[in-house]
Amino acid sequence: MQAQGIIPILRIFDERKAKEFYIDYLGFKLDWGHRFEPNLPLYAQISLHQATIHLSEHYGDCSPGAAIRVEMKGIEAFQRQLIGKQYRYSRPGLEKTPWQTLECCVIDPFGNKIAFYEPAEPRIAGIQEPS
Repeated sequence: MQAQGIIPILRIFDERKAKEFYIDYLGFKLDWGHRFEPNLPLYAQISLHQATIHLSEHYGDCSPGAAIRVEMKGIEAFQRQLIGKQYRYSRPGLEKTPWQTLECCVIDPFGNKIAFYEPAEPRIAGIQEPS
């Protein structure tokens, strides 16, 4: 047996707002969406490179206010791209953390927090970084 990965599910309440935030602003692509009938809640999969997230309007699938972390390369360019879009509800900064990551955090319109982060270059054991 071998685990193959984890896909977080984030609660959404408005398909239009979710599309504006995740697709138009963050740059995810819609992989697929499903409804049991036309006026029933949406369940969808979005992806950004290797990162996959499920979005659900279904009550009981998950609670709003979740937090997830998405590892990435090129976070400085990603953050500049977000700022350049001038999205009216978010202008995320870039933070170097005490645990040696660069992080760019956003909060979606439904209260879910996504921390995009890039780990520091690995250090060789026993070698000090120059001061």
